[in-house]
Formats: sequence, structure tokens, C-alpha cells
Amino acid sequence: MSASDVLSVLSALGEAGTDVVIAGGWGIDALIGEETRDHQDLDLLFRQEQEPALVAALAAAGYAQTLDWRPARFVLSHESGLEIDLHPLRFAPDGSAVQSSLDPQEPFHYPAECFVTGAIGGTAVRCISVGRQVEFHRDYEPRPADLHDMAQLRRVFGVTTHF
Repeated sequence: MSASDVLSVLSALGEAGTDVVIAGGWGIDALIGEETRDHQDLDLLFRQEQEPALVAALAAAGYAQTLDWRPARFVLSHESGLEIDLHPLRFAPDGSAVQSSLDPQEPFHYPAECFVTGAIGGTAVRCISVGRQVEFHRDYEPRPADLHDMAQLRRVFGVTTHF
């Protein structure tokens, strides 16, 4: 998925009135402000109540559901091979949010301050913070892309990572 693909998806979702935040590898590249590697997909966090509008906008752009692990996440894919990994969030009045996980006893928490601004292709985008990215890369065996992403965060922001 290229930067122009990401911006096209964000434009369609913005026109549909949805509020999304970039996570995953594109979220890290947004924090850095440049594309540092090839990306297989786009991870988006969104307001759970906006799911119908979000899915309709992506369906109009040619995306169809290919994985359903609701309430934690689901994936929409395009015939071109592009994939969007979608993560519904429930927001609190203070701006924090919770995402269900596959273990109902251990949801993912997003403090309000973890929603920040980055850039893709020179365009300002919402993404999750360096600290939250590092936290979400804990407690699992990293893939090569994860190793690359954490190395980029160490290089640019001087943070300590788990691998």
C-alpha cells in the first residue's frame, strides 16, 4: 500500500464523515513523517458508532470484508490486493478510548494523549503516539517489519523498545 493509497482511503473516509486514526506501520511512518518501508496494509482505529458509514465508504471504493474478528477487529480488502485492518474504539467523554480484544478480560486502552498528529506524503494525519506504538509492540514474537518499525522509533525519537 503506497502513501497515495493511504491518502485516497483517508479522503474517502473524511468525505463520509468518519473519524479515523492511523496505527501500525503506517502510524509509525506518519510519526516519522516519511515512508520507511513497504506496507502490506493500513491499520485504522475508528469510532465504533461510525462503522456503518466507514464500511459503506470503503465498499463504494471497492473494498469487501475478508476477515471478521469483531468486536476486536475486521479486515476489508480490495481486488487490487490492498487491505485495511479496522479496529473499532469506544470513546469516553475525556477523549480516551477502549478497543475490545480477543480476550474480553483484557481490552486495549488508549489514553486521550496518545492520539497525535503525524504526516504522510506531506499531509497531516491523525495517528497514535510513539509511546502507545512501543506499548503495542510488547509481548509477542516480532516479525521483520516490527523489528524495522521499532528501530525507526529508536533512531528518530531515541526511545527504548522491547526488541
